[in-house]
Amino acid sequence: MSFSTKGEYGVRLMAQLAARHGSGPASLGEIAEQEDLPRAYLEQLVMSLRDADLVRSTRGAHGGYELARPPQQIQMGEVLRALEGPIAPMICATEDPGHSACLRSGHCTVNFLWARVRDAIVGALDSMTLADLVPAVAGSAAGSTARSAVRSTTPAPAPAASAAQGAPERS
Repeated sequence: MSFSTKGEYGVRLMAQLAARHGSGPASLGEIAEQEDLPRAYLEQLVMSLRDADLVRSTRGAHGGYELARPPQQIQMGEVLRALEGPIAPMICATEDPGHSACLRSGHCTVNFLWARVRDAIVGALDSMTLADLVPAVAGSAAGSTARSAVRSTTPAPAPAASAAQGAPERS
């Protein structure tokens, strides 16, 4: 199963809003520039997110968009459903209860597979929140600093393999 650019760009937008949570509305122009995404496309995506009560907008000079709830309360499954629709690896295994049943559903031997795939994807998405993504967005500089500190305290590698394999030592 793959998600479209709607899902990808929408998750990136929501991660930016999560990283800015509590600092007031964010401009789509700033987010588009920071994420290197087309602003017009973000404007379309934010409408779906607003309709799903995931973001709210503020008009005016200091207006923009912000999360409707704290990042810890927004599941990634909610975000992707708002952008992509019901999660379904195959149409016969959709989460949408309004979907009409497949003609083969009474005797299909593989529907069980697709339902398990759907359930695994839904479980993974619903077990993560926007807060889980914030450290990756906001802490990338801190993460690289921590990696540098680890490298500087790591002992030097052992001598080359040829010395360990019995090559004569030089005095």
